[in-house]
Amino acid sequence: MRTYIGGHQVVSDTDFVELALGTPLDLWLGVEGESEMECAARLDAARDILADNPDFSDRVSQLAAEAIEFHAPELFNVALLPARRSVGRRSYWGGAAA
Repeated sequence: MRTYIGGHQVVSDTDFVELALGTPLDLWLGVEGESEMECAARLDAARDILADNPDFSDRVSQLAAEAIEFHAPELFNVALLPARRSVGRRSYWGGAAA
């Protein structure tokens, strides 16, 4: 099964995010090994987008909140650590034994 958004085929989670934002993630996060000149050009483009779209940060915040809400069960699935046991006069965690 294929997924399309606005005529664009989505093949990864990154595609969903980029289509939701309307910009590539590399624009905001940078790319490994970029030169200072490439970084300056990327940041200039990002500033222009923010200036032209004053509600962009609100859309990004909304997208992040929705992603956290959707993935909350996995994000907050924590495992309990075993109870502390004392060894001699000190516990494993460096405190005095009770």
